[in-house]
Amino acid sequence: MTRPPLPPFTDATARQKIRAAEDGWNSRNPEKVALAYTVDSQWRNRSEFIQGREEIQKFLTAKWQREHQYRLIKELWAFTDNRIAVRFAYEWHDQTGQWYRSYGNENWAFDEHGLMCQRIASINDVVIDENQRQFHWQLGRRPDNHPGLSEQGL
Repeated sequence: MTRPPLPPFTDATARQKIRAAEDGWNSRNPEKVALAYTVDSQWRNRSEFIQGREEIQKFLTAKWQREHQYRLIKELWAFTDNRIAVRFAYEWHDQTGQWYRSYGNENWAFDEHGLMCQRIASINDVVIDENQRQFHWQLGRRPDNHPGLSEQGL
């Protein structure tokens, strides 16, 4: 199984890979998202250590059960041959209706088939009021004309 674009990355293919990841996560479909990772992919997500597609799928299922109205934007930070660094922000609310904006950075490594074999994520949550939200598109893929993080001053 391959997941283009494949390394080595260029500026254009790194951006394409990032948008594909953003679109996948905005689908909030754990089974679909998990297929972008190697069967033995290693993650550090905040303080959790996760290994393999099965654990990734379980993690994402639980995440999207507690993070309601999840909307994510990712942006290129840097890239090399088979690695990409991104910054991101996502907005969501908990079961009580409290809104959050979560900011973070991810470091990704890919195998020769374009599957992510390592993901290291550092994330901070900020409590926001509903009127401070900036991500208002319909759930799912972010529209192409919706501003990215830099355009929004994030």
